[in-house]
Amino acid sequence: MPIAIRSSFFLFLVSFLLSCNNLAKIQKSKDYDFKLVKADEFFSNGKYRYAQVLYEELFPVFKGTQKFEDLYYKYAYCFYNDGLYRDAENLFKGYLEVFPNSSKAEEVDYMRAYCFYKLSPKLELEQGNTLKAMAMMQTFINTHPASPKIKEATEIIDKSRAKLEMKEFRGAQLYYNIGEFRASAIAFTTLLNNYPESGSAENYKIMVIKSYYKFAKMSVVEKQEERFEKVITEYQDFLDRFPQSELLKEAESYSILSQNQIKAIKNEQASSSSKR
Repeated sequence: MPIAIRSSFFLFLVSFLLSCNNLAKIQKSKDYDFKLVKADEFFSNGKYRYAQVLYEELFPVFKGTQKFEDLYYKYAYCFYNDGLYRDAENLFKGYLEVFPNSSKAEEVDYMRAYCFYKLSPKLELEQGNTLKAMAMMQTFINTHPASPKIKEATEIIDKSRAKLEMKEFRGAQLYYNIGEFRASAIAFTTLLNNYPESGSAENYKIMVIKSYYKFAKMSVVEKQEERFEKVITEYQDFLDRFPQSELLKEAESYSILSQNQIKAIKNEQASSSSKR
């Protein structure tokens, strides 16, 4: 290990041990005002774990006093600043229940919703917290329409919505990639219905058309005519929705192919009938 790194690690270790020793001495004190001052110092210096320990001990001491609100506020932020968002959300909720008329109520209300946003998981996982963050941010906007946080709350809703859209898109695309074309068509239709204003709406619609076309091609002969008709119907819907789309020619090509397939099926049926 290089000398500089060893020296830094040694200094960190000494500082850590001294802080722990200092915390232990503070905990033994019966001077609760002194302990609160030290807890606030730890909080101000970013030593949230130490501050949290002291605040917890002081909770029953200062409950019901004028100092309790600030103690509770900082205690909740200890968890938030340490990345313990689920605990922080619960504490922010408790703060609002105890101090509904606090001057910090609007801030804490926002932070409670923001905790759910921070808890929003990777795209591959279940998105319950993402939905919760959206709902709570919308409630915040409705409750505090003049808040300076409205812009940030709206941006978080938009980001969360985009995340949900991407998750849904990946699911639809997976169906297509593994050849489950009927499921793919339904999934892309649902995606388009859920996000009609999306910048990718045209792409979703073309995937509906392509999926139904491939589904028709794979079908038994008796089902093909009906399913190629579905492709033509979807193309007409594409034309109505996106008449200026750059994808219009591609969409039209699937309609033409489907019309030709239907003609071929009818010719084959007519030929078979004439031979009987």
